[in-house]
Amino acid sequence: MTGSTPELSIGQVAERTGLSVHTLRLYEREGLFASEVRRSANGRRVYSEGDVEWLSYCTRFRASGMPLATIRRFAELIRQGPGNEDERLALLRRHQQQVLARIAELTECLTLISHKVGVYEEHMSRGTASALWSTGNPA
Repeated sequence: MTGSTPELSIGQVAERTGLSVHTLRLYEREGLFASEVRRSANGRRVYSEGDVEWLSYCTRFRASGMPLATIRRFAELIRQGPGNEDERLALLRRHQQQVLARIAELTECLTLISHKVGVYEEHMSRGTASALWSTGNPA
């Protein structure tokens, strides 16, 4: 390809994204790219900056717990082009609600852990850590 858009090899993309070459090939096989991965004249994969940007989205989607099947569906909708934005939005809203629920759950967990840290710190500073065991509950 000619022009101002640089072509990136699979190794360069792996280095830039932190994803392994194996993962990049898997993402391609699973249909997770927003556009078809191009091939050079000799059959090697060629990536664009847009592909790298999309992979950063995929990485965040995965980190947020989005299943590969959902990412695949989102990518399919993007590849289909204009006209399905309502379905894309619905997909993203569903995942947003799942992430918010997970954040609420983790916040509750953090509250409990922070409380226990405070209890332990208090007992440790007073030299009464053995009192933690006297209740029959070593937690």
